[in-house]
Amino acid sequence: MKNRLGITGLLALILVIAACVPTPNLRNEKLLNDDFLVSPPENCDAPCWRGITPGVTEWAEAITILEDDSTLNDPQVQNLEDGQPAVGALWKMIDGEDCCQMVSEDGETVSFIVLQLSPNHTLGELIEARGEPAYVIGSPGVEDQALINILYPDSGLIVGVFVAGEQAGSLSASSEIVVAYLLTPDRMDLIVNTSNLYGWKGYGPFNIYAPEATEADFIVTPSITLTAPPPA
Repeated sequence: MKNRLGITGLLALILVIAACVPTPNLRNEKLLNDDFLVSPPENCDAPCWRGITPGVTEWAEAITILEDDSTLNDPQVQNLEDGQPAVGALWKMIDGEDCCQMVSEDGETVSFIVLQLSPNHTLGELIEARGEPAYVIGSPGVEDQALINILYPDSGLIVGVFVAGEQAGSLSASSEIVVAYLLTPDRMDLIVNTSNLYGWKGYGPFNIYAPEATEADFIVTPSITLTAPPPA
């Protein structure tokens, strides 16, 4: 059986693999408070975060970095599947709520990082710091919560921006950033090559980036068909 796995499905899969269910309230001050998207530290821009770069940093080194960070609780580490090398870590800020996940698919090198963020920075700040994104696509949520995904492929970065639902929600300069995905180049390429994506159309209602549209509306459509593994 073959199926195309777009960005919504792949990002959902990332979260499942990372063994963390996203908080029901996407706007949560107890999640990670970090300025790295709008004011990256010297020598550690995305997809680097606090000295950890997916595809580069060894797993053991990354765990040590997290353990030595006085702003974070020690990570909870566990194997993701019996008999497989994949390993994940979950952590939070001191006095915060579970926010952040990291996975190594081979057990040796960090594969990706998912950071759920407190809503302290805006899309306007992001664009001022990084320029307009290459691609955009919406992810429907519940009645009063949805995400619009902002993609910077050259930086291995996907940013989730909060809008107040797919019906009433609208994207503006003041829309809050609530999640960031830091990816290796090959994983970013996979997302781009298996997704329907819009180019940047500017600010406006959720429906200008809604995932349901004809192929003619997108500037990128899937060029790779993923094949599901045969049943055991």
